[in-house]
Amino acid sequence: MKKTNLSEHSATFPKANKFKIGIVVSEWNPTVTNALKEGALFTLLDHGVLEANVAIHQVPGSFELPLGAAMLLDADDELDGVICLGCVIQGETRHFDFISQAVANGAMKVGLDYEVPVIFGVLTCDTMEQAVDRSGGKHGNKGVEAAYTVLKMIELQRKLK
Repeated sequence: MKKTNLSEHSATFPKANKFKIGIVVSEWNPTVTNALKEGALFTLLDHGVLEANVAIHQVPGSFELPLGAAMLLDADDELDGVICLGCVIQGETRHFDFISQAVANGAMKVGLDYEVPVIFGVLTCDTMEQAVDRSGGKHGNKGVEAAYTVLKMIELQRKLK
């Protein structure tokens, strides 16, 4: 898989092989969300996370991502972080606004409640073309960036403890 993103980074994570990470992926807009998942998984493995230490689960849509993250954390209290991956595309109604805001707030709340990094890797785009451009297209893969973010946040949390 080609590793492309707009956020260049060169950090190494010497202890990443000990990190346990959950990924919750929305089934809605699967072309986009599967590409985000592949980008995130590639990045985690590329930085030393063991494949056996990555738990990937799907939920029906982006709205369910925060609850899915909480369920993962309840099921495995050894998880160091969770990445939420989804895609919400603007339609003709305000539904987009409600879903996007709820998912962002929900992911943040789960992270604060569990004191574990929960990363918002949800594309909120006007068109499918924009979503494709950000899930491996000309604007990189935001799944890559979400994975990098969870690694940095886990590292910070371990450093501060």
